[in-house]
Amino acid sequence: MAVIVLCSLRICSKGVNYSSDVSSEGKHHVSKYNGSLGERNFGTLKVLPCGCGSMVNWKKRSRTAGGFRGFVMKSSYQVETVGLNGKAKPINGMSSSKALDALKSISDPDEAFSFFTSVSELPNVVHNTETCNYVLELLRTHRRIGDMVVVFNLMQKQIIYRNLDTYLTIFKSLHVRGGIRQAPFGLERMRKAGFMLNAYSYNGLIHLLHQSGFCKEALEVYRRALSEGIKPSLKTYSALMVASGRRRDTKTVMGLLEEMESLGLKPNVYTFTICIRVLGRAGKIDEAYGILKRMDDEGCGPDVVTYTVLIDALCNAGKLDKAKEVFKKMKASSHKPDRVTYITLLDKFSDSGDLDSIRQFWGEMEADGYVADVVTFTIFIDALCKDGKLDEAFNAFDNMRKMGIFPNLHTYNTLIGGLLRVKRLNDALDLFTSMESFGIKPTAYTYILFIDYYGKSGEPEKAIETFDKMKIYGIAPTIVACNASLYGLAEMGRVGEVKNLFNGLKRSGLVPDSITYNMMIRCYSKAGKIDEAIHLLSEMLEGGCEPDVINVNSLIDTLYKVDRVDEAWAMFYNMKEMNLVPTIVTYNTLLAGLGREGRVQEAVELFESITAKGCHPNTITFNTLMDCLCKNDEIEMAMKLLFDMTKMNCFPDVFTYNTLIYGLIREDRVHDAFLFFHQMKKMMYPDNVTLCTLLPGVVKDGQVEDAFKIVKSFVHSNKCQTNYSFWRDLVEGILCEVEVGQSISLVERLVVDGLCRNDSVLAPLLRVMCKHKKALDAHDLFVKFTRNYGIHPSLEVYYVLIEGLLHIHLSEMAWAVFEEMKTCGCAPDVFTYNLLLDDLGKSGRANKILELYEEMLCKGCKPNTITHNIVIAGLAKSERLEKAIDLYYELVSRDFNPTPCTYGPLIDGLLKLGKLDEAKSFFEEMADYGCKPNSAIYNILINGFGKAGDVETACELFNRMVKEGIRPDLKSYTILVDCLCMVGRVDDAVFYFEELKSSGIDPDLISYNLMINGLGKSRRIREALALVSEMQSKGISPNLYTYNSLIFNLGIAGMIEEAGKMYEELQLRGLEPNVFTYNALIRGYSMSGNPDRAYVVYERMMIEGCRPNPGTFAQLPN
Repeated sequence: MAVIVLCSLRICSKGVNYSSDVSSEGKHHVSKYNGSLGERNFGTLKVLPCGCGSMVNWKKRSRTAGGFRGFVMKSSYQVETVGLNGKAKPINGMSSSKALDALKSISDPDEAFSFFTSVSELPNVVHNTETCNYVLELLRTHRRIGDMVVVFNLMQKQIIYRNLDTYLTIFKSLHVRGGIRQAPFGLERMRKAGFMLNAYSYNGLIHLLHQSGFCKEALEVYRRALSEGIKPSLKTYSALMVASGRRRDTKTVMGLLEEMESLGLKPNVYTFTICIRVLGRAGKIDEAYGILKRMDDEGCGPDVVTYTVLIDALCNAGKLDKAKEVFKKMKASSHKPDRVTYITLLDKFSDSGDLDSIRQFWGEMEADGYVADVVTFTIFIDALCKDGKLDEAFNAFDNMRKMGIFPNLHTYNTLIGGLLRVKRLNDALDLFTSMESFGIKPTAYTYILFIDYYGKSGEPEKAIETFDKMKIYGIAPTIVACNASLYGLAEMGRVGEVKNLFNGLKRSGLVPDSITYNMMIRCYSKAGKIDEAIHLLSEMLEGGCEPDVINVNSLIDTLYKVDRVDEAWAMFYNMKEMNLVPTIVTYNTLLAGLGREGRVQEAVELFESITAKGCHPNTITFNTLMDCLCKNDEIEMAMKLLFDMTKMNCFPDVFTYNTLIYGLIREDRVHDAFLFFHQMKKMMYPDNVTLCTLLPGVVKDGQVEDAFKIVKSFVHSNKCQTNYSFWRDLVEGILCEVEVGQSISLVERLVVDGLCRNDSVLAPLLRVMCKHKKALDAHDLFVKFTRNYGIHPSLEVYYVLIEGLLHIHLSEMAWAVFEEMKTCGCAPDVFTYNLLLDDLGKSGRANKILELYEEMLCKGCKPNTITHNIVIAGLAKSERLEKAIDLYYELVSRDFNPTPCTYGPLIDGLLKLGKLDEAKSFFEEMADYGCKPNSAIYNILINGFGKAGDVETACELFNRMVKEGIRPDLKSYTILVDCLCMVGRVDDAVFYFEELKSSGIDPDLISYNLMINGLGKSRRIREALALVSEMQSKGISPNLYTYNSLIFNLGIAGMIEEAGKMYEELQLRGLEPNVFTYNALIRGYSMSGNPDRAYVVYERMMIEGCRPNPGTFAQLPN
């Protein structure tokens, strides 16, 4: 152990010279001090002995010899010093950490700086970054900029690493705010203060900027270094190129390559590989190949990394065949594929779903001596999952464990994701549960898989529950997890819950990103809350979240769709203030909006302005404008655009041709459409939409044979799927334009020639025929196709036909089809059973209802709520109310959730039997089963109580309905008006009738008739006639009931002449009087004492063939 004495700065003059040499004995010593100190001369300084093992401890000691005051440091390290006695003793050097401890024990900056500089000149003591940064910070605190320059120069001279703290400390001393990002500005201040950076410092600073993510600033520092004549290193160029490449800035990367060569730096394989990676990721494959060729030309052969990078680029560009070629070339070269190469190939071909290639690469990988590991197995499992081969994926999973390869978290996540993609939720949950038993703990991403599944499956509650569970287990929610939770709610338009979750994530400290805001904006837009959506955009800006152009495009589109066109354009013009540059999507959105409005001229002007604003139209742009033109009868201009596309490096796609064919067919230019179709086939394959657009016009033009040939060629090309939906869409499209007869002709050819062998072409035909009440013809066609052409009808065909037959009251035939359906092995579904149960209910066949219901259960067809409601309603209408009630109680004792349609028939049946209290009990019971009554239930109750004479309860029920927030409909008012008129409360009836009109509901003929009849019965004839005039002014023509009511009430009021005029008026309107009309006239004439006229009416009645009823004879005078 030794004590080292070093002079303090206040004692030593600038003439101090510490020189060091090594004696012949290999001993280090410090030479005699050469210089003056207060006119005193000193001999050599002596090493003072002290105890071993003590920490560094500075103490001021007094020396009698020469009055010297210095520092004494106890140290476990030894350096060679010259003692007072002139004896030199060999001792070891001090470590950087001990020097730092010593520095931290000195509070005086002068002494600290003196110690720092002294130690720096000792041969075996080397400062490091930490000691230098400490001294820099100490000097900065005392504003000693000049000394900081000394320290920084020392760091450069001794090649001590200058880290981020080094520059930040210097920047602070020079009042440069904003951190390392301000390096370009800070360097200028450093130069003025005396900090002169050498090449190493510039290279290091550029790397620091890259590490901090400030690529633009790194380039600025690089430019400054060049301007100062400093040549950056090859490593620096590589770093700059990598950083620029991440931003897809190929221009800068290639510019850097040229600059480094101009400075005499020869690119190496690593530099060239960077260029290939950057160009490849930017999709510039040809240029990447050019670099590879240049490498060969310059004798800089590609290595395994180069080949791997090029393979990765080709795969990303979708050029998998080219990637295979490079792989073969690589294997033939001296650089064999390594594990990374194989992992790249497996991963990329997994993304494309090419399992055959994956198995091939796997075999070659093992042949090259690379044993499969958890990474390769996980990639293989992922490929199988993406291809839907879950069983094979689990076999691979079991195999890897048998081989002693333990699955990792990514493996489990891959399998869970695969299971969820095919909706095997329970299996995914089981796998999730088993993870922890193998020591694998789920992360936020694992939970996100489930949250995303629930959200996209329309189960947002479970998504939120999973999100909350994640938090309970201590996994911090990420914004991605929040976004996944929001998705389901947002897509379903559940604005309130979305808003609560959104506010909750902000309260938790998470910052919404563009995806969050985009979902929120879309949710508000779908819910029609466009103002809230716009408010969210403002919130983004205020909260420092940079708006995404996608958000703005979405808002512009939404504003257009809700006819707020001016605001849409205002938002477009405000994009500049938001620092957003309109993209081609923005322009396409505006073009589509103008197209929907039919503003052709403005659409054309906007299109012409796109290029001038630095944006380039793409194929979608042309297609959007063509669509606008074709839909607005500007087909010639649209056709011209087709030829202009290629001049702007845009090429027509299938949609382009489909749009033009649509425009030509729309103008009945079938021949021209044919020409375009054939031109299209030379360049690309038509798709399903092409045929569905072209063929309706061709068939309509009578060219059925040509239509058939087109379909035949299309089917035999095998380029497009001619599946069930294709045939159905094709026939439906033809039926929209063509008579059924022509459509049948084409369909028959398709079936007879074997182009279509399923019932997909039959279903649309039957549906259209049944819709036009030609179910009998539909049945004949059904028989023809099934028996003559061997078409096996599907459930859809049977359903359409049965529904059509029932609709025109051909029940027997419908039931026969139903029996045939079961005989042919086509099991009826719940919807088919519901059709027939409803038919039985309407015809009052209660026993048959129960039989069919039992059959349905025996066949394993599970009834739904509609089924149960139909059965209950059918029983109630068939006077089997008790059985209906028994069924109701049996159902609610299980898992049945009744609806208003369940209660309606039961309540109505009880009311018609006069069981008002029981009906009201059922009504009150609804709430117990969570069923809220609607206006239909209230209407049944009001009608039942009103018809029973309890108008007070009827009015109470009406008012209760309003109080509970259920808006009365037209039927509610009509029933109440009728009931009030029946008991003579006409004033109240008039009140509610006027309320009906003021509520925004227009009365119909029935409501007018009831009110007119009520006024007539109460002898308020003039008001009744005024209502007739009002009704007619609203475009509602009186019917026979109106006239019968007026004739009857005018006759009773003694206004028989007016009644006669009403009789004449109804005949002028083409209405045919019935027995009630004649009875009302006979009664009027009899009561007015004019029996002759009464008999004249009777005779006319007989002549017109209207058969009298008992009421007729009762009205005739004796």
